[in-house]
Amino acid sequence: MRHRKSGRKLKRTASHKKATLIALATALLRNKKIKTTLAKAKEARVYVERLITRAKNAVANEGEKKNIHARRMISRYIKDREVVKELFKEIAPKVAARQGGYTRVVKLGQRYGDGAEVAVLELVDFNTGQEPKKPADKTKVKKEKKAKKEVPTGTVEQPKE
Repeated sequence: MRHRKSGRKLKRTASHKKATLIALATALLRNKKIKTTLAKAKEARVYVERLITRAKNAVANEGEKKNIHARRMISRYIKDREVVKELFKEIAPKVAARQGGYTRVVKLGQRYGDGAEVAVLELVDFNTGQEPKKPADKTKVKKEKKAKKEVPTGTVEQPKE
């Protein structure tokens, strides 16, 4: 029985699970949005929200000064220095007004290969969506088509005997 045992095993050993969650958290903080299985997304959400809360509290208490202790505590889990900098400079100030719920899990359906439930895990405040592509200038497209049609016809070479 699993009474009072929190978290999902994810069919991994403890060290493998820790490494998986670290990799997912780093990818999420770097890219603001990742696609993974539903179970991993739900487990990574808990993991990432704790890190963001720690960074947010450190930024709120210290202001612009670097909170060395909080950075070291987060660096235990996030090994990429650039991601840690981004967490403290961009993400933490942006979510300062929130009382939690920094991430969102959106179900996408089943994966074709093995039928696993797939989901997108994203940071809520950074969900800007896809920017619409600007339509190409129509005059340029027409000029290119005309240029292709106007192929100069050269003289046909006679075969040498």
